[in-house]
Formats: sequence, structure tokens, C-alpha cells
Amino acid sequence: MKQINLLEAPVRQAFISYLMPSVSATLVTSIYILADTVMIGRGIGAAGMAALNLLLPLYSVYFGLGMLCGVGGSVLFCFERGRGNEKAARGYFTTALFMAVVFAVSSFCLCRTFFDPLLVLLGNTDSMTGYARPYGLVLVTAAPVFVFSSFLQAFVRNDGAPRLAMAGVISGGVTNVILDYVTIYVLKWGMGGAALSTAAGSTLTVLILSAHFFAKENHLRPVPTLSLRKMREIISSGLASFLMEVSSGLVTFLFNRQLLAYVGDIGVVVYGIISNTALVVLSVSNGIAQAVQPLLAMNFGAGKRARVREASTLGIRTALFVGVLFMAVGLLFPTPLSHLFLDPSPEVLLMAVPAIRLYFICFPASEWNILCSAYFQSTVRPGISLTISLLRGVVLNSFFVFFLPVFFGVNGIWLTVTASEFLTAAVTAFFMKKELTHNGAPAITIENDK
Repeated sequence: MKQINLLEAPVRQAFISYLMPSVSATLVTSIYILADTVMIGRGIGAAGMAALNLLLPLYSVYFGLGMLCGVGGSVLFCFERGRGNEKAARGYFTTALFMAVVFAVSSFCLCRTFFDPLLVLLGNTDSMTGYARPYGLVLVTAAPVFVFSSFLQAFVRNDGAPRLAMAGVISGGVTNVILDYVTIYVLKWGMGGAALSTAAGSTLTVLILSAHFFAKENHLRPVPTLSLRKMREIISSGLASFLMEVSSGLVTFLFNRQLLAYVGDIGVVVYGIISNTALVVLSVSNGIAQAVQPLLAMNFGAGKRARVREASTLGIRTALFVGVLFMAVGLLFPTPLSHLFLDPSPEVLLMAVPAIRLYFICFPASEWNILCSAYFQSTVRPGISLTISLLRGVVLNSFFVFFLPVFFGVNGIWLTVTASEFLTAAVTAFFMKKELTHNGAPAITIENDK
């Protein structure tokens, strides 16, 4: 596939050429879990859906580890290529690849060894064990596949092949949906079959993305060196992406524990509806951020600040439009959203409608936060990007999920993410105003390889 010249092509054209493949790829990634949720909810029942929701944080961790190495490494890879330093760029790819292998193997070994305590930690109950255990065993066994799926998506896309990245993810997603139907409805394999379908889809994605290594335009060629300094820089660069992914798992974990305490299993079922819908929105947000990321990083490395400003403006405006659109869907159509995942009982529907409305108000603010975080990450200010991700994903959610229910009951749980995103948005606005004041000229701290 013909590569796009990110330094010379018109900014709008380059952004659009990356936008659809990137959004399609990240959106289909969410289908891996979304298809499981819909088919489990309708083919197995509410208990299976609740068990799936307990295990979603594990998927977030595996995918997040791949993003830590993939996004962190590929941003620096693009930055060095923009500066004309191919040797340093390949050094970042090599180091990131080594880190991904270590994380993949460690995830498999640790989660398989401590699987039963892990289920207890996630909030497993006696009523869910028969559903959570078969799904979870397959999920932790396939951990390396999930790590490398997100790792390769980032590097292949940032090496100028967004269409191949899209093809790999869409092929895996379609395979997952088809196999979900076969294993759940035809073969009656239950939760284990649903997990096998997800693992098979991700495996196909990895195989297709690996074809990039044989392409003529491939720049992802390992060099026989590893660098501790590069490891630190990759972690620093990718930590914001890791936290953005893993924080959704953390929020799911905290919500599940609080909902079990306040309203029992019915709250986990309702949150399953919300969290899976939010997963789609997050995927679109990530797609927009990933579309603008290589454009920002490479032009920043080349010193083309006007192109950087134009690209960031396009990305933020697109994200805000999407955020308002999804908020409107939640406010206007909460009942159809509930029916999408399962045939809800009157009790579930009574709780789901106001919960969806309270939660979906967050989306314009979350889009703003994600795109601004990607901007600072791509322009080699990982500290600011990390601050935004920590605030919205860990610090404020962890506080509000315990604080707000004291005053508002279960509605305080549904308001947690909205409160966190809008407060973070105010902090992010301060950083962006400061950025405009200083004319977008941050110091470059990445060293050149000698």
C-alpha cells in the first residue's frame, strides 16, 4: 500500500487519510468485547453479562500494555524519522518490541498462576463463578495475543500503513462476531466459546498486521541493540496511553464493587450496558487521537509548527463534534440502548434510563481531554499528557466513586465519570491556554543517537 507523506501532504488531506482507517480499526477493536456482551446477554443471560463485565479490566490491562509499548515507542519512532534519524527510530522500535514480549509473557504467567485469587479480587460471586471462570481462563491464556494486537496496530499505523492496520482489525472483528454466533448459539459452548471467539479474532489481527514486516515500505526493522534510556523514554511517552486504556478497567472494577455494595447484581448488569456503550465512544476517541498522532509527532520532529497547530485544531474539532453527538444519543435514546444488549427486566430498565443519561453527559469533556492528551504526548511533553490521564482516569474517578454516593446514593456512582471528566477538562484548558501563550514551542529533550 502506498504510504502517505506526513511532512509534505496537505494537513487536512493527511488527517482524513488517517482518520477513517484509525477510527475503523479502534471501533472494530471494541466490537471484540461488544459482540461478546450482546451475544452473551441475549444467548446466555444477565448473569453471564455481569460475569463478563467483571473480567473486562483484564482485557484493558493487556491492551493497555500493548499501547504502552506501541504508542509510546511509535511516537518516538515518528519523531526521530521526522528529524531524519532512521537509526534512532529503529532503536525505539527494537526496544519497544522487546518490552512487549516481556509484558506478554509476564501477563500470561502471572494471571494463569494466580487466576483464582484474581477472580476474587475482581469481585466474583458464587452466582457468577460458573460464567466468569470459563471465560477468564481463555482470556488470560490469550493475554500475549491481546498485547501484540494493540502493539502492532500502533507501529504499523505510524509507519505509514493505516489501511493495513484497519484491514487487520476489521478482519479480526468480523471473525470474532461470526465465531461468537457459532460457539454460543450453534455449538452451545457458553462463556468459554465466547472467549475463544475473541482470542481467535485477535490472533487473526496479529497475523495480518505482521504482513507489514514483509512490505517494501516497511521501516520497522530491528537493530541488534537495546537501550535502558530508550525503555525509560518509551514508558514515559506511552504511560498516558496505558493509563487511558487501563483506567477504564479500573473504573469498571471500582464501579462493580460499589454497585454490588449499594444495589447488588442488578447494578452490575446496568453498568455492563453503560460500560460497553462507553467502550464504543472511547474507541472512536482513540481513533481520532491515533489519526492525528503520527501527523503531530513527525511534523513536530521536523520543526514544522504551523502544520502541528493545524493538525491539532482539526483533531480537537472532530473530537468535540463526536462527543456532543454521543451525548445526544444517550440523552434521547436510553431505552433502545438498554434493549441493544439484553431483554431488560422492568427493574433493570428503571435503573438504566437515568444512569445512561447521567453518564453520557461526560462525553464532550472526555473527547477534549483525550485529544489534548494526545497532543502533548505527540509533541514530546509526556508529563502533561500523563497528568491529564491520571486526573481523568485514576485520581478523580477513585475519589468521586466513593465520595458522591454518600450524598446522592447510586446516582452518585453514575455521576462519577461526568464529574471527573469536566474537572479534568478545566485543568486541560489551563494547559492549552498556556500552550497558546507560549506559541507552542516546547523544549526538546530527546537525545540524538551518536
